Amino acid sequence: MSRVIFHSGEDIPLELHKVRIVQKLSLVPIERRLEAVREAGNNTFLLKNRDIFLDMLTDSGVNAMSDKQLAAMMESDDSYAGSETFTKLETKIKEIFNMDYFLPVHQGRAAENILSQVFVNPGQVVPMNYHFTTSKAHIVLNGGRVEELVGDEGLKVTSNHPFKGNIDLDKLNALIAAEGRDKIAFVRIETGTNLIGGQPHSLQNLTDVSAICRKAGIMLVFDASLLADNLYFIKTREDACKDMTIREIARKLADLSDVMYFSARKLGCARGGGICTNSREAYLKMRELITLYEGFLTYGGMSVREIEAITVGLDETMDEDMVSQGPLFIAFMVNALVKQGVPVITPPGGLGCHIDAKRFLPHVPQSQYPAGALASALYLVSGVRGMERGSISEQRNPDGSEVYSDMELLRLAMPRRVFTLSQVKYAVDRIVWLYKNRDLIGGLKFVEEPQMLRFFFGKLGTVTDWQATLVAKFRADLGDSL
Repeated sequence: MSRVIFHSGEDIPLELHKVRIVQKLSLVPIERRLEAVREAGNNTFLLKNRDIFLDMLTDSGVNAMSDKQLAAMMESDDSYAGSETFTKLETKIKEIFNMDYFLPVHQGRAAENILSQVFVNPGQVVPMNYHFTTSKAHIVLNGGRVEELVGDEGLKVTSNHPFKGNIDLDKLNALIAAEGRDKIAFVRIETGTNLIGGQPHSLQNLTDVSAICRKAGIMLVFDASLLADNLYFIKTREDACKDMTIREIARKLADLSDVMYFSARKLGCARGGGICTNSREAYLKMRELITLYEGFLTYGGMSVREIEAITVGLDETMDEDMVSQGPLFIAFMVNALVKQGVPVITPPGGLGCHIDAKRFLPHVPQSQYPAGALASALYLVSGVRGMERGSISEQRNPDGSEVYSDMELLRLAMPRRVFTLSQVKYAVDRIVWLYKNRDLIGGLKFVEEPQMLRFFFGKLGTVTDWQATLVAKFRADLGDSL
């Protein structure tokens, strides 16, 4: 794995790639950042890229492509039907995951839409380790409900448990007994649970969940979007897997699943996605909706150039140096913040560094959205764009009452092969300054609130004029620093 310990004793991630194409960044003054965040309604999704220095909003669709991916894009076959480019991807899926049937989609939420429409009936339940925003929305839209069965350790902010994304087997067995097989649409397990800090599940846990599902005759659906990070954690944290190759682990995970889907914007470092299965029956049920919603069966809403890039990207994901990059950089950032007393999710997970807004801002109640307030404040003092993963990412109850999330997190995503170590250190420095001045940060309130997926479109105002006070303190402490 790509890490090195220097003579000084510092343990840092080592980039096993070189930069050959660069993109200019801008760091606008804090006064402009104050204007920008107000224009965006304190919603980092609505910020303009020209006002952002380090974009840690997501790792979806923003991972750096390799030279081999870019070269492959020039070989694409743009036939509407029967494209040789699609055949390459289909063959690669079979090689890596041993899945006979592959349906292309334009991204992961398209796969969730099709799976929910085909398999979720009104009144059914979908048990899972933890929900993702769009997966839950599609299930609910089709009349189902979600039951989260993550182990108790998964909701502990500070922990040493290596696999906080595991499904609690006792909870799963109890739910199946209580609901009955016919009431369960399918069991979904998300690799690298997004909303609780990118925490992985073990191979053993998926093995046990698969055995329970097959005994009960229930389909097991595997969301493999964050597979790359989870592969790394299985190999490095699960004793039984230390001598397995990344390919062997990936094949085993796929073999345990009835249906696997993924966003290639995360897995494969390109823009697209797919649904894989060895069940011809499941394939035929979903096939027509691909053509209806996505496009023909050999492009599925994707550019064929992207399909070429995904094929190469999946192959590169099976390389140990590739899958280690994200987790090692994230661990470096998490450990640097822990040393400074900043509250973060531990152990370090995948996807990004997750700051615990409840402990960072104990004076801001959940009704004033502390994770959203922290995202706004961090952008102000640094130009770093993160993402709120807390109550703003939830959806109100039918009666209009608020749903408060289990965790209030500020996620700072770590796109693969994008940031330098000095940029990560800059983000750490600004977070530490903000933590020392955390009492200046106040809460937020909605001024424009969509009914669904409000974290994408909603706008919020400050409860008090705390942002102006924060800017004044920043200038007093750091002077002309941007």
